[in-house]
Amino acid sequence: MKLKKEDMLLYAVTDRRWLKDGETIADQVEKALKGGVTFVQLREKGRTTEEIIKEALPIRELCRKYGVPFVIDDDIEAAIKVDADGVHVGQEDMEAGRVRELLGPDKIIGVSAHNVEEAKRAVECGADYLGSGAVFPTTTHKTVKQLPIDTLKSITEAVDIPVVAIGGINGSNMGMLSGTGIDGVAVVTAIFGQEDIEEAARTLKDMVIKEVGNGRKAEGHDS
Repeated sequence: MKLKKEDMLLYAVTDRRWLKDGETIADQVEKALKGGVTFVQLREKGRTTEEIIKEALPIRELCRKYGVPFVIDDDIEAAIKVDADGVHVGQEDMEAGRVRELLGPDKIIGVSAHNVEEAKRAVECGADYLGSGAVFPTTTHKTVKQLPIDTLKSITEAVDIPVVAIGGINGSNMGMLSGTGIDGVAVVTAIFGQEDIEEAARTLKDMVIKEVGNGRKAEGHDS
């Protein structure tokens, strides 16, 4: 699947902490897809490759049904075995260049970047998009330092691939990201931690379009 910048508008990252009794991650993802999320990442920290594959297979089918890119966090072997659209790796994980060798030219590779140097390096190694944060305090990654808004803007200005902001983003603070040049937002709790996942996704997508969806276009970049 070829990545388009518009795919990055509302990027949903799964978190099993929000599962209700009898509910699967795929159940939650389908609600989010119905609400309009444009990208899905399965993030299953501490799980085995076999467990991740089991969770990923039905999600892959759902994302194909809705025409939405689907990547797996960190686990390259799982991504290959389920034929996911790609993977997302952090700075502490395998370098993007090596990931590209394993996945081939047609898969999507996302890389976490916390400064301009990391962002440029990721691009040089073949990353297709960047995830930058945490832009606000977050309970998902408690040890991650908060990324200054000015640094986020510097990252978007330094690269020509899509950049999504991540970390503690919700409807009340999203407006603070306006003008940073991001192509979208990646969220966990703001979708999966809500009582009505579908409606939360729908509302959040409308807000992203209004607040930050045209960030680069407004600044003269491609979008």
